[in-house]
Amino acid sequence: MTFSIVAYDVKTKDLGVAVESKFPAVGATVPFAQAGVGAVATQSYANTTYGPRGLAMLKKGKTPKKVVEALTARDREREKRQVGVVDAKGRTYSFTGKECHPWAGHLVGKGYACQGNILVSEDVVEAMAVAFEATDGDLPNRLLAALAAGQQAGGDRRGQQSAALLVVREKGGYAGFNDRWIDLRVDDHPRPIDELHRTFLIWDMTMLTREDPRSVVDITRDVALFLQRFLARAGYYDGPANGTWDARTEGAFEAWMGVENLENKLRKDGKIWGSVWRYLQEKAGAP
Repeated sequence: MTFSIVAYDVKTKDLGVAVESKFPAVGATVPFAQAGVGAVATQSYANTTYGPRGLAMLKKGKTPKKVVEALTARDREREKRQVGVVDAKGRTYSFTGKECHPWAGHLVGKGYACQGNILVSEDVVEAMAVAFEATDGDLPNRLLAALAAGQQAGGDRRGQQSAALLVVREKGGYAGFNDRWIDLRVDDHPRPIDELHRTFLIWDMTMLTREDPRSVVDITRDVALFLQRFLARAGYYDGPANGTWDARTEGAFEAWMGVENLENKLRKDGKIWGSVWRYLQEKAGAP
């Protein structure tokens, strides 16, 4: 009923899980991850204790293979289970019980493991692996690409219902209070992967600063004038439209950013993130 991928990014040290299923709110059951430790996907009559127990064993230094062996050893229904594990060194391991509904299986690669059950065929996990390896960019990009490729190859043979994306990094959560850098779920939707991608773009726009630093826009006189006029129409600025980036203009801009949930994208160096600039132009109806 589910296909998933667990993976590690050697450059950023991020760890994550992406999953889709013909099952409601799959994000509440399958994905588990902890920054600096590892990620676990537990599915097929999911034993949700595999998540926290697996992470605890990884934290103590056990390899993914040893973790899976320990998790399944005393589970009387292990042959119905499926689990994929990756650790913070990029080591991976996956297990598919003999009683998982067909097609069921897994594919393990460098820094990732794909697994699925009740799939149309093994093409699903193979497509996921190819997409993950071929996609440029950071871990969320590659995980989403793998999920989309799995669905395009047929996915869950019963259909679609929910999807989730979990990526962790040290102090990556909101305001740095936890490690949930990206924790998004689509609980019930006819096209959950498409909806997950749309939701991710919103999260990326408002909360993340993962874009190319070269995309920033200098607040020149013309940019400041554009902002003053835009902010005046929006009711945030009542000063002169003179193209001067002063405290009054900056304060109005910060107020607008806060209302738009863009506080994580505020800069104090006379520049604007490219994504914010494009969003401003879209809001202003600029060509």
